[in-house]
Amino acid sequence: MKWLRFVGVLTLSCLILLGETTVGYSYNFEDSGTTTHSVGLQQKKEGYKMIKKRHVLSSSMMTMKSSEPKVKAAVENEKINDVGSTNQPSLEAFAQYPKVRVVATGYYAGVESTGKGPGHPSYGITYSGVKVHRGTYSTIAADLKVFPLGTILYVPGYGYGVVTDKGGAIKGNKLDLYFKTKKDVYSQWGKKEVEVFVVHRGKGYVNERMMKTLNEDGVAAFAQIRK
Repeated sequence: MKWLRFVGVLTLSCLILLGETTVGYSYNFEDSGTTTHSVGLQQKKEGYKMIKKRHVLSSSMMTMKSSEPKVKAAVENEKINDVGSTNQPSLEAFAQYPKVRVVATGYYAGVESTGKGPGHPSYGITYSGVKVHRGTYSTIAADLKVFPLGTILYVPGYGYGVVTDKGGAIKGNKLDLYFKTKKDVYSQWGKKEVEVFVVHRGKGYVNERMMKTLNEDGVAAFAQIRK
């Protein structure tokens, strides 16, 4: 009798637990995008109910943060501000453009290079009227019969150069690359023989408005400007 009474009590207890109590457990897991999910499973009379919560650390936020440096790097690869910059793009990127072997020298706006000092009214002004500039697209001098005004060249080790000037000694396949100071001319360049890439062949003119467009909107926009 005691044994039957024990079984009856146990059975009644099980029925009470199944009918009225809630049994729950939860666990966390991370998906391939490093998103942390919290999943809970609750058991009640009406069945099973899945509860899913997304924490603040989401894969979309992680993707945005991780992609920013890549986007920035891609942009920087097109901007050459200094000789020897680690941001210079691979020459494979210019394989589609014609190559020309030239002898390139460096110059600056001072007396030794141009015969003009800071007090001269034409100091720092190129043949086209554009002011000398060293940056993403620097001003350079060339033989205008070989490279017309407005021609954009990519010079390995120097960066992009826009033909805005000419020179008495610049004949044939020769270039004069602008640098800010005399020291830069000698320490960063001097004189080199190099193959340059003709990114855009100029139409024989260039001005400050075109240079501004080039720096803001790129080569395609620059090429569409009419004199």
